[in-house]
Amino acid sequence: MQSTLSIIKPDAVKKGYAEDICSRIKNSGLNIVVKKELLLTRDQAEGFYVEHKGKPFFEALIEFMTSGPVQVQILEGLDAISKYRSLMGNTNPKKAEPGTLRHDFAEAIDANAVHGSDSLESAAREVAYFFPEH
Repeated sequence: MQSTLSIIKPDAVKKGYAEDICSRIKNSGLNIVVKKELLLTRDQAEGFYVEHKGKPFFEALIEFMTSGPVQVQILEGLDAISKYRSLMGNTNPKKAEPGTLRHDFAEAIDANAVHGSDSLESAAREVAYFFPEH
């Protein structure tokens, strides 16, 4: 059994897609262990995306991630990381396959509906960041 972090980003929450995204996650065979909705502070967003600090898109990313509520979740299942990344689709929704979350719920690469951990190491760090009690 593997755990990973999912974030339903402000664009998808604002458009009312969170419930549909959660249904797709469950239908894919992943279990949503715990979830919470929160409005990220600038410090929280910068701490979470610290590896991107100094990159050209960093400031826009922080502005976007603090622009409205997000839903953070721990997902669990067999090969949860790769399974969820496959369900999310390409980072650029224009290149994402039909039926993926980003193809169906996102409009642009910088507002792409969902985030998912990309490795065991990042999953452990990201889950602990939002859910230190787990």
